[in-house]
Amino acid sequence: MAEPIRVCQVVGNMMGGGVEHVVMNYFEHVDHEKVQFDFVVTQSSIVVPREQIEAGGGRIFTVPGYMNLLAFESALYGLFCEHPEWRIVHSHMNALSVFPLRQAAKVGVPVRIAHSHSAFGYGEPVRNAAKLFLRRFANKYPTDRFACSRAAGDWLFGEGTSYEVVYNAIDLDRFAFDPSVRAAVRVELGISEDSFVVGHVGRFMQTKNQGFLVDAFARMLAARPGSLLVFAGTGEDEAAVRGRADGLGISERVLFLGQREDSNRLYQAFDVVALPSLYEGLGLVAIEAQAAGLPCLLSDRIPDEADLTGQCCYLAIDSAQEWADALASLQPRSDAQRAARDHGDFAHYDIGEQAAWLTNRYLELFEGAAR
Repeated sequence: MAEPIRVCQVVGNMMGGGVEHVVMNYFEHVDHEKVQFDFVVTQSSIVVPREQIEAGGGRIFTVPGYMNLLAFESALYGLFCEHPEWRIVHSHMNALSVFPLRQAAKVGVPVRIAHSHSAFGYGEPVRNAAKLFLRRFANKYPTDRFACSRAAGDWLFGEGTSYEVVYNAIDLDRFAFDPSVRAAVRVELGISEDSFVVGHVGRFMQTKNQGFLVDAFARMLAARPGSLLVFAGTGEDEAAVRGRADGLGISERVLFLGQREDSNRLYQAFDVVALPSLYEGLGLVAIEAQAAGLPCLLSDRIPDEADLTGQCCYLAIDSAQEWADALASLQPRSDAQRAARDHGDFAHYDIGEQAAWLTNRYLELFEGAAR
């Protein structure tokens, strides 16, 4: 049997975020007899699923962080020279993909994929300036372009530019609503059956805007005093968000669960998911939440492509009171409604189907480069 082709996945910082989860979902479900993933991560990565990757036949290579750009590019160049089996380099670093793909081009890697997982940010002037500058070179080094949504693709590559949407697919069965799991998770977390639970899954960072959600939730408690706000995730802004809850006197109504690997179970215990993000390329959490039958309150800076069921409400993030009113107006859905998922269009988000598509796409690109 022929050896599988090895695709170099340049992930950069692995911090337990949505991009890494997407890549790992595909890693778990591609046909490993045909395609295998190797991972390039930075030294600052803190959530690298080494055992999972190595058990699945993948390899991990660590390079300096891109803040030391010369060392970062030099290490990448060396890796690409040392591994001629990497005929495909797939970079997930958004606007920063210019750097690994430039080095891959120097070495002569024939298939170089730039993958856009994000869009333009708000409230981050320095980062935004860098993004806007690097975007000018986004189409210079890739031979192929992927994006998680039309919004993400149009932003990085430009409207009218050719790219393929590669959906942030998930294992839909893992997220299907199960009332027994809901009951069990609520017992584990000490949440009463009749408590209204607002859930949020994501890394604590400026772009996720969790402090705004705490403000809105504090106002909502006037209308729903028995409610709980549950956060799953870690990150540099966690202490500040905890401090805001303390300052508002609502710390007993806010649960911080830390980094979790069972978000599929946590969704079962929620009544609504709220994402007040400053920007998202798509919003994977919204897809997962809808797969669990949940309504979502989303920032209007999240692409409307994230609404698969018609159960997503989009709202500007100008007023915490408006978010409080919107949260207070949402009603828990029945078990039957959640199990039905509102018959939403999840076809593109079935990881089994999408992983088969990606396996074949890699093979096509590999064979095309060999001609």
